[in-house]
Amino acid sequence: MKKLLSTVGLAATVFSTSSLLSTSAFATDWQEIEAQAEGQTVYFHAWGGSQEINRYLQWADTRLQQQYGVTLKHVNVTDIAETTTRLIAEKAAGKNTGGSVDMVWINGENFKSMKDNALLFGPFAESLPSWQYVDKSLPVDVDFSEPTEGLEAPWGVGQLVFIHDSESLYNPPQSFSEMLSYAKAYPNRLTYPRPPEFHGTSVLKSMLIELTDNDPALAKPVSEAQFDAVTAPLWKYLDEFHKVAWRGGKQFPAGTSESIQLLDDGQIDLAVTFNPNAVYSAQASGKLEESTKAYAMQYGALSNIHFLAIPWNAKSSAGAQVAINFLLSPEAQSRKGDINIWGDPSVLSSDYLTGSAQNTQQFKSVAEPHPSWQAAIEKEWLKRYGS
Repeated sequence: MKKLLSTVGLAATVFSTSSLLSTSAFATDWQEIEAQAEGQTVYFHAWGGSQEINRYLQWADTRLQQQYGVTLKHVNVTDIAETTTRLIAEKAAGKNTGGSVDMVWINGENFKSMKDNALLFGPFAESLPSWQYVDKSLPVDVDFSEPTEGLEAPWGVGQLVFIHDSESLYNPPQSFSEMLSYAKAYPNRLTYPRPPEFHGTSVLKSMLIELTDNDPALAKPVSEAQFDAVTAPLWKYLDEFHKVAWRGGKQFPAGTSESIQLLDDGQIDLAVTFNPNAVYSAQASGKLEESTKAYAMQYGALSNIHFLAIPWNAKSSAGAQVAINFLLSPEAQSRKGDINIWGDPSVLSSDYLTGSAQNTQQFKSVAEPHPSWQAAIEKEWLKRYGS
């Protein structure tokens, strides 16, 4: 039987993370955790902007109820930063048990914020039985360069890619420089989601990486002096791009779903997604034509691991551990990676996967900047273009 943290290890963990953890939540035996989880409802805060993802989570709820008596309630959020704010408020109010959030889908700046504010339960990730299946060659122990320290479990691989219809746009732009030239030649045909929606912010980060040839400063915490100098090429680029962008750069899609809809309606020539296989599931559901294809810029695709975590005060921490363990199982990861269902690239070694999940498409990878750059870029974008 796979063991969890020892009493001594648990005590050290509690003090080292400054988290007010319930010792009963760290059972010494996985079967005990499963027993505690039975009958619990897990309120899972996750982005809900994709019907494919929403349907997948409905399937996961059914399987969790059947196998473990755990109910998974998807709390649809536009931006997980909303959940971070809620948890900070609960922390300030001294609500250290019985919290309103049991599980979160996070990475990047939101993880760092939750970690810095001691809002996370754990470490728990490496104690999950399904941890044995995880591909350790992936950067599963860091999140936007921030060590995860077992406070979140990897769930999938994200890559920023563009979608085009090969019948109407046979040779799409291969760089952001070419994208600007294309936009000038064909005004009102290109755009990107409105930051701080994470697809939009990801486009900005990708632009900045290419325009600065991945300035080494991007891998380190941002400073005010660095920010102004490093981001200057980005604002110069956007000032030009917005003049010829869709709706004159005065309006932006709300997210990837609207971006894909605009592409399918023929209003724009490129859509954006953080799933290199999203085009297949969109084709399967009739949202995109069979002639659509996904591609990455020549410089590479902005890439990261996305994770699952449990707040320090979760009411159903045992249920959340069981849910995360299931979502990391070969069954759940194979279904999630199925290009006709979600197509999200798996974090498991391919030996444990079945079907199309074994061969999901991935592109040349470009690492995320340090998470501190994200909030700074979003703030400046809103200041310049948000009104």
